[in-house]
Amino acid sequence: MRILSSLAVAALLFGTPAMAQDDLDPATMASQDGEPEAVADQDDGPLRGTVTDDSAWQDLGIAIAAFATNRDVATPANSSGTEALGLELARVVYNDLRFNGLFRPVGPDALPRPSYDQITAPAFGTWQGRSAEMLVHGFVRANDDGRLTVGCYLYDVALQTELVREGWVVAPAEWRRAAHRCADLVYSRLSGEDPFFDSRIAYIAETGPKDNRVKRLAIMDSDGANHRFITNGQSTALSPRYSPDYSRIAYLSYVDGNPRIYVYDIDSGRQQLVTESPNATFAPRWSPDGRYILYSMAVSGNTDIYRVRSDGSGRPERLTSGPAIEVGGSYSPDGRQIVFESDQSGAQQCYVMDADGSNQRRISFFGGRCATPEWSPRGDQIAFTHIAGDFRIAVMNPNGRNMRQLTNAWHDEGPTWAPNGRIIQFFRTERNSGDTSIWQVDLTGDNERRLRTPVGASDPAWGPVLP
Repeated sequence: MRILSSLAVAALLFGTPAMAQDDLDPATMASQDGEPEAVADQDDGPLRGTVTDDSAWQDLGIAIAAFATNRDVATPANSSGTEALGLELARVVYNDLRFNGLFRPVGPDALPRPSYDQITAPAFGTWQGRSAEMLVHGFVRANDDGRLTVGCYLYDVALQTELVREGWVVAPAEWRRAAHRCADLVYSRLSGEDPFFDSRIAYIAETGPKDNRVKRLAIMDSDGANHRFITNGQSTALSPRYSPDYSRIAYLSYVDGNPRIYVYDIDSGRQQLVTESPNATFAPRWSPDGRYILYSMAVSGNTDIYRVRSDGSGRPERLTSGPAIEVGGSYSPDGRQIVFESDQSGAQQCYVMDADGSNQRRISFFGGRCATPEWSPRGDQIAFTHIAGDFRIAVMNPNGRNMRQLTNAWHDEGPTWAPNGRIIQFFRTERNSGDTSIWQVDLTGDNERRLRTPVGASDPAWGPVLP
């Protein structure tokens, strides 16, 4: 039985053209074993009028029932069988949708389990009796070639109509991606916004005592599952960033004893030093097209921002040149501007410059300091660490106006955006212990959630939706 796990294979399985609508009827799927496919939806557009501003989000009650199966058989994805796997699939969908402040989902453990035949013919009366507004049905089927077919359906219970359907044929190791795709389908159909659940996060895994902490580069799914260490901890790793195509990770490493920027190739495991300079380099950021990497370099006590081609060719280009300390940098989505932090005004503040380093201007004028700015993928906000006594996560417009604090803890920092620009992830440090953990909050600031990781975690970097 074949288990396919690489990103390249995943892209093949998820990226093939859609099938005809009738192909997603569980009653007819039995004839299509072995065909890698992404199965068509019948998307006729989102439910308009739900997301014009934060106050307009609807709080929808969604029933997410266990996915049914036509035949309960063990698979590499779940030795207990496809029936148990169907329950797990629904649980992943439920957990994805429950923490974004838009929906009131009810998970499969509190609901009746539909039969396989009911997937396309829901018992609407049952769900109306439970006051569900929306209903998610699904199925999972083990194919003869070892892969799984997963179908996902969204129904309007009051209207008794199907809103959208889609399905995927996946390797057993990729079953969670099918669940995330289902959650993305529901999210996008009901909100009209881009999805973000089928994505991954790079971060720093922390173990050991506060004064001797081991920091390793690690990656995981957007919900914290499928954690994987990338480095072994023999040298400290910091501030990772996924390349836009998920093939590489830029990060700071002390592998030779000095802080320098390396690019780690995920498939080959090889890594490349970004510059051959003996000076300390840090705070890497990719350009939106993946062609360049921004980084900071300290030379004789002065730190400036540089840009270098991500393949290592050519000479680095210095973008800032003043006597102040300029650090970091985050591109706007169109790649034309960069937001960065500088102390040229006498205190740490946020600035914006054109991509070639020209037209620098300060944008933060509120009380406190502004650090680690990160431009939203939608271009309409900049997230940053607001230092005013405590460290908090805040957002502002690209012109520095309308600053809003989203968190209120002792030490939150390092914001990174979800691919759709609605959720921000950051890391929280506990007073006294120094223990760190990854959290996320939506743009309202009302929905905060801790992401469970096997060890302490910091410096999250949220990648785009998987290809």
